Amino acid sequence: MQNFRVRLESPVSTSFRCVKAANSLDIDMEKKSVHELSVSADIESDFRVGLILGASGSGKTTLAKNIFGESIFDFDFDEAKPVIEQFPENMEYAECAKLLAGIGLTSVPCWIRPMYTLSNGQKARAIAALMMAKKDVFVIDEWTSVVDRTVAKAMSNCLQKFARSQQKTVIAISCHYDVVEWLNPDWIIDCNKQQYIERRHLWQNYSRDEKLQFGIKWADRKSWRYFSKYHYLSERLPGGKVYYFGLYHQNEQIGFIAYANYVPRKKGTTMQLHFNRLVIHPDYVGLGLGGSFVNETAKIMQQMGFDIRAKFSSVPTYKLLTRFPQLWKLVKVDRNETVKNGKRGNMSRETGFRKQIKTYSFKYTG
Repeated sequence: MQNFRVRLESPVSTSFRCVKAANSLDIDMEKKSVHELSVSADIESDFRVGLILGASGSGKTTLAKNIFGESIFDFDFDEAKPVIEQFPENMEYAECAKLLAGIGLTSVPCWIRPMYTLSNGQKARAIAALMMAKKDVFVIDEWTSVVDRTVAKAMSNCLQKFARSQQKTVIAISCHYDVVEWLNPDWIIDCNKQQYIERRHLWQNYSRDEKLQFGIKWADRKSWRYFSKYHYLSERLPGGKVYYFGLYHQNEQIGFIAYANYVPRKKGTTMQLHFNRLVIHPDYVGLGLGGSFVNETAKIMQQMGFDIRAKFSSVPTYKLLTRFPQLWKLVKVDRNETVKNGKRGNMSRETGFRKQIKTYSFKYTG
C-alpha cells in the first residue's frame, strides 16, 4: 500500500463583494479555498481495471497524475479523420477491426466517417480503442460524463471485458457511481470519501444487482430510416411479405429487425421467413442485446407458424448465431455466392450484385 496526497488550492479574491459574501456566513476564505486528499491504495499489484470516483473538484484528475505521471493524459487524435485511419500504421486491418468491435463500436459506417460526426458515446468508444492500440496502460478522464446513463453502462461493460481479454490496463475516472457495477473494477479510489476499495478477488464472480429492462414490439417500416445508416448492406428493405420488430428501452427504439419471405412457398410446405436488417444502435452495443433480440423474435415468428431461416455474409452475425447451437443450426456455407446489395457497397455498377462472397445459411430450431 502506498499513500497518495493531493492538495488543491484556488486563489482567493479580496474584492469588496467577495469579502462581504464570506463575512455574511463567517467563512474562513483561506481555509475554504484549499482541498486536501489523502488515500492509501495498492496500485503496484497486477490489475486490469481501476476506477477513480469523485465529484468535480474532488482531486480525481490530479490524483491520477500523481499516481501515473503527468504524461498519462497525453494522447492525440484527429476529429477530422475516420477512426480506422488513426491506428498505428504497423497494425493489420484485422487487428483494427477487432479492437473497434471489441470495444463495442461494431458499426462499420462509424469506422469510416470523420470522428466529429460520431455521437458522444461512439466517439468515446473510438478513443478508447485508439488508446488501447497505442498504450498498455491508459487513463480515460471524464468516463461516460456526457452520455445517457444506460449507454454509460453498456460502454463500461464493453471496456472492462475487452481490457481484460486484451491484457491491457485501463483506469477510468468518473463522477458517476452508476458505472461501478458495469466496470467491475479490480480496485476503486473514492475521492469523495477518501477511501480505497480492494476488489481484485471479487470481480471474477461478481453478479450485478441492477437489471436493465428492454422490450420487443411490432415496428413500423418507417423506423428503418433511423437504423439503416448503421447496417452493413443496403439501406433498402426487402419487398414482399415482411414483418418488423423494434427493440425498446424506456419507450425509445434502439434496435430493428425484419423477417421477409425470400423463397416462393411450395404447396404443402411451411412458408420460410429469413431474418435480416438486424441493427442494435451503436450506443447500446455491449449488453448482449443482439442475440436476445434475434432469438426472441425468431421464437415469436416460429409460433406464428413460419419456418425461420437466416442467410447472410456478415461474419459477426455468423459468430453471434454459433453462440446458440441449441437454437440455430448451420445448414450451408456458400463460398462463391452472388449477393444482391442495393444502392451501396462493393458491387458492380452494371449488375448491382456483390460477387465471390461467402454466405452462411442457418435454420432456427428452437
